[in-house]
Amino acid sequence: MNPPKHQISVAVGGQEYLVEVQDLNTDPVIAKIGEQIFEVSVKDAPPLEPVEDAAAKPVSVRKPVQTISKPKKTPALAQSDAGGNTVVAPLPGNLVGIFVKPGDSVSIGQELCSLEAMKMKNAIRAPRVGVVASVHVTLGQAVSYGEVLVTFERG
Repeated sequence: MNPPKHQISVAVGGQEYLVEVQDLNTDPVIAKIGEQIFEVSVKDAPPLEPVEDAAAKPVSVRKPVQTISKPKKTPALAQSDAGGNTVVAPLPGNLVGIFVKPGDSVSIGQELCSLEAMKMKNAIRAPRVGVVASVHVTLGQAVSYGEVLVTFERG
């Protein structure tokens, strides 16, 4: 008399296979995938407990992976004070680019300077339309969170 056959769904290298085995408690386990027969040895694991009615309930050895998608990042505008006349550093880092000077007219979203933080360049953009009154930083300068970078003329 042949022992009952069990069907198990397994994933190998991202590919799913339906595996037919006769006795999960033997070593090696004789597994049939399609028409191919394999001897499978499990190391450092206790013998499997017998599974009742496994043919009716295929067992998956791979847990589903939940994928969380991040929202798409849009260019962030610089933080400014309550009056909107100063642009401050949104995080600590080093200034690796300054693209405006006093007297320059800027439009909303225009890049004012570039701040490197944690090996990433962050574009600091104008939060409003205006004219640059002063630039408070120099190229290569280390800045702290909230430090004033650029001031706009009032208006």
